[in-house]
Order: sequence, then structure tokens, then C-alpha cells
Amino acid sequence: MIEKALTGSRRYWGWVGILLALVAAGAGCYLLQLGRGLTITGMSRDVSWGLYIGQFTFLVGVAASAVMVVLPYYLHNVKEFGRITIFGEFLAVSAVIMCLLFVIVDLGKPARIFNMILYPTPNSILFWDFVVLTGYLLLNLIIGWNVLESERNEVPPPRWVRTLVYVSIPWAISIHTVTAFLYAGLPGRHYWLNPLLAARFLASAFASGPALLIILAFIIRRVTSFDPGREAITKLSLIVAYALTTSMFFLGLELFTALYSRVPAHGLPTIQYLFTGKDGFGNLVPLMWTSVVLGLVAAYLLINPATRGRDATLLFACAATFVSIWMEKGIGLVVGGFIPNPFEEIQEYAPTLPEAIITTGVWAVGLLILTLLCKIAIAVKEAAEPPAARPFPQRQGF
Repeated sequence: MIEKALTGSRRYWGWVGILLALVAAGAGCYLLQLGRGLTITGMSRDVSWGLYIGQFTFLVGVAASAVMVVLPYYLHNVKEFGRITIFGEFLAVSAVIMCLLFVIVDLGKPARIFNMILYPTPNSILFWDFVVLTGYLLLNLIIGWNVLESERNEVPPPRWVRTLVYVSIPWAISIHTVTAFLYAGLPGRHYWLNPLLAARFLASAFASGPALLIILAFIIRRVTSFDPGREAITKLSLIVAYALTTSMFFLGLELFTALYSRVPAHGLPTIQYLFTGKDGFGNLVPLMWTSVVLGLVAAYLLINPATRGRDATLLFACAATFVSIWMEKGIGLVVGGFIPNPFEEIQEYAPTLPEAIITTGVWAVGLLILTLLCKIAIAVKEAAEPPAARPFPQRQGF
């Protein structure tokens, strides 16, 4: 089936060319980082996790969100998700690959990642995070590819595939739970030392991932003759609405606990830095308030049936949801956890240009993988679906 990704229109190859150019730019800056070390980034002794690990944390949630289409389709027989489940699984594959790449670029010496394989340490949360991420990658790749192969051959998938599907559902929950434990297990960082952190991670994941999947479904419907189905989009939008509302509620709980109690151990100094600025420092204040405003606007548009039912407002709400959670989790939560440091001193962080280009390059790798996998899936589904059964007339192939 790989050959299906090697054919396409000029628009398809133009998009692939743009992604390859971004990958090349990121690779060039990464070679510079390999030669000069992490000194080319904005990270420091006080803020040792920056844009790279922020993207890792955010993308683990995007990967985990595939369970929001897999679980209803396979366990509860929600047939509306049948047309879109494969795209959720392939989105998880590309997201996990980006997660692993962000860990690699964050290491001063990438060969150190083999230490987790050669010298496993079961008492380390980082070791278990590596195990659940690589396992989840293999599960989604094996499940998605075999289901697609069976659909192409017009035969039911092997029985063992359904067993792997059942395994993948709790596994999806575990990847973001273990990632949350990486932060919540650090007693010196009060902002992360919170039993609610794993629940916050999962709520935000189940909002941002399905929001991105809805955007992907609209793109597929726009540029190909395959329609993922309005019913699937409608049900996904409800999931995003509830998950985003829950995520905003959890954030409000943390803000109330810290601001009302005024106890530093509840992360009060960090919350002050993030939302009001502290001691004259406040680089992240505009970012965090933008995140809150976008989240509130998106929640209103998604909860209201009238706005949720219109394509334009639904797309805007999904984009706002994705950007809001990316700002809060991908930057604010990770960077904010280091500010102030244990000596109550503030050392701010800002990504450098090479760091941003490397980050863009890794995102381009993920988008390229997702593009190729979706191209294969769409070609198989279009071949299996009779033209008369297609909801929309034939469009020029992507």
C-alpha cells in the first residue's frame, strides 16, 4: 500500500515539498546544536526544560486522544466513527514519533537515549514513559495498518487485531498519566506537585486531540472525494466541548487553591508569575491570558448547539481549543514549573531562533508522516467505496 503515497496531484507534492524544506531547515539547525550543544537554545541552569519538552508533553496528549474514537467504535459499536477511526490511529502514530524526536533533540547527546534500553531502571518514571510511548506507537501502527489492509482486501481484520485494540485503550490513558507522573513526582517544583495533574493532562488531551482530528476531517473532506462523515464530526465536537470545559474547570480549581489560600506550596509564586507577573518579570503573562480567553471562547462556541452546528464556528472553536491548550500545556505549564527556582529567584526563558526552527522541523516530520499515512488510507477507502455511495461528487485527487 505504500505505493499509494507516491502518487498525487501538484497540490499534494507541493505540500510535501514545503514539509521537506522545513525538515531540512530543522535538520540544519540541529546539526548546529550537535556541534555547539544546548547553548544555542534559551534553556539555562534554572529552566532546563523548554520548548522541546513542552511540545513533547503536549503531543503525548494528542497521541492519547485517539482513544476517543477507538473506544466508542470498538467497545460501544458507535458506527459513525468507523470512517474516521483510522485517521485517529494514524494521528497518534505521527504524534508519538514527534514526541520521541523532541526527547532526542532535547538530549545534549542523542545516543544517551539508548541507556534506557541497555540499562533499564524500573524505579524510574522516565523509563516507564519510554516503554508506554514506544508500545503505544507499535500498537497503533500495527492496528491501523492491518485494519487498512483488511479493508483493501475486503475481508474482516484478524481476530488478534481486536485484542490489540482492547489493549490500546487503557494504554492510551497510561501514556499521558505516566507523563504527568514525570512532573508530579518532582517534590521541589510546587506547581507540578499536584495529584490533579494527571486528570488535567487527560482532560486537555481529550480536547486538543479530537479538535485536531475534526480539523483534519474538514481538510480531508475539502481536498479529496472521501467524506469522514458529518455524524462523526458532530459526536467528536461534543467530546471536545465536554473535555475542554472539564480542563478549564480543573485549571480554575488550581487557581482558586493557590490564590485563596495564599500558600506558596500550592504553586502561588508560579501562578503569580504566569498570570500577573512577579518582581517585574512576566514574559508569559500575555501568552497565558491569550490561552484562557481562547479557551473560554472555544468552550462557549462548542457548548452552544447553534454555533457548534455551523462549520465555520466549529472550525474556529477547534483551532482555538488546540492553540489554547498548546499555549497552556506546551509552554506555560512546563516553563512555569521552573519559575521561580528553589531559591525564589526568577530566570526567564525565551526560545532562540535555532530552537524554534528545530521545533518547526520536528512538527514538519510529524505532519509529513501524517500526510503520507492519510494519503494511503484515503486511497484505500476511495477504492473500496462505490462512487454512488460517496456523499460528495468526485474531486481532483490530493
